[in-house]
Amino acid sequence: MQVTYKTEIIHNIAICLVNDGANFLIFWWFDSSIFGATEWAKMIAVPNLAEFVAMKTVVLLVISFTTVYIAHCNGAVIVQRQEGISVNERPIIGVLSQEQSFYLHGKYPEENYTSYIAASYVKDVESSGARVVPILIGKDRDYYKDLMSKINGVLMPGGATFFNQSNGYADAGQHIYELAIEMNNAGDYFPVFGTCLGFELLIILASGRGEVENRIRCYSYNNLPLDFTDDFRKSKMFANAPEDVIHILANEDVTVNAHQFCIVDENLASHDLEKDWKVTSYSDDDYGVQFIATIEHKRYPFYGVQFHPEKNSFEWKLSKNYAHSMNAIKANRYFMDFFVGECRNNHHAFASASEENRYVIYNYEPHFTGVLGSMFHQCYFFEPRGNVTK
Repeated sequence: MQVTYKTEIIHNIAICLVNDGANFLIFWWFDSSIFGATEWAKMIAVPNLAEFVAMKTVVLLVISFTTVYIAHCNGAVIVQRQEGISVNERPIIGVLSQEQSFYLHGKYPEENYTSYIAASYVKDVESSGARVVPILIGKDRDYYKDLMSKINGVLMPGGATFFNQSNGYADAGQHIYELAIEMNNAGDYFPVFGTCLGFELLIILASGRGEVENRIRCYSYNNLPLDFTDDFRKSKMFANAPEDVIHILANEDVTVNAHQFCIVDENLASHDLEKDWKVTSYSDDDYGVQFIATIEHKRYPFYGVQFHPEKNSFEWKLSKNYAHSMNAIKANRYFMDFFVGECRNNHHAFASASEENRYVIYNYEPHFTGVLGSMFHQCYFFEPRGNVTK
C-alpha cells in the first residue's frame, strides 16, 4: 500500500499556497487595472514586456518550488494511509504464540506442546471482523518475513513468558517488530498491536532489548479506569473514539489489569523514546505506582495497551473478577475494532484461497482449559514435541 510522508497541517498549507498564489497570478496577468493604462502602455515595448513576463515567471516558479518543498519535506514525517485507497474487506491478522506455560504443560505432558495462544485473543479479533493466522515461535526470519507479506497486521498478546528465552516469544517479536519497521519505511502500511506483555515487548524492543530489561516491577490485578493525557485526542488511537466510550474508560473500573511488570515515564526517558512514542493514558497499580496504560508510535502504526481488552468478553474465571458489565464490554470492544480498522488499510493477501486455508486458525481446535484450572477459558496449542495420545 502507498503512503504519504506529510502531516495534514503542512498538506493544508501547501493547498492554500497553491490556491492563493494561482489566484493572485491570474488576477495579476489579466487585470490591466492593477497597472493602469499608463503602465500597460509602457510595457508595449518588447524589452519591457519581456522583463514583465520574466518577472512573473520567476515569481510563479518560486511559489511552485516552495509549495512542493513544503508538501514533501521529511523533517517531521509520519506514516499515513493514502486517501482514496480502497479498504480491505477481508482482513487477516497474525496472532503471535508464546512458550507453553508451566501450568498447562503439566496438563498435557505427553503432547509437550511448543506454544499456545489463548482463544480469547482469537475471538476478540474475529469479533471485530477479521480472521486469524497463528504465528509460531522458534522460526527463522524468513518465516516471519514471508508470513507478514500475506497478512494485514500482527497482534502480540499478553501472557506469562520471559523475554530471555531463546527462539521464543521475544525473539519472534523482535523479527516482527524489525520487519514491520522495514515495511512501513518502504511505504507498506503494516500495523502492530501489543497487549500487556506484548506492549512491554514493543517498548523493550524500541529500547534496544538490552541485557537489563527496560521495564519495572509493577503489581496490578484490578479493574481500573484510564487517566487520559491532556492531548489524548490528538492521537491516532483516540482521535475518533466515541465520547461515551471515553467517558466509560475515564470514569469506570473497566480495564482488566493482570501484570507484574509495567512501563513508566522513566523507561521512555532513559532510552530517549519520548520523541518516538506518544503516551495517551495512565493507570495506578495496587501500590499507587503510575504506569503507562496506552501508547502509540508517532510515525508507525504501532499501538500498545497494558490492560486486557479481550478478557471482558471472553475470559470467565470467577476468582479473577473481570469486569463484564455492558459498559465494560462496549468500551473495551473499541480497541480491537480500532486495530482491525487499521489493518483494513493493508492489502497483503495469500496467493490463493487454498494457501490461506492452510494457515488460518480454523485448522486447530481450541481446548477447554478453564475446566483444568487455567486462567484462560480456552487455548490453542501448536507443534507437539512428544507422543500425542487421543
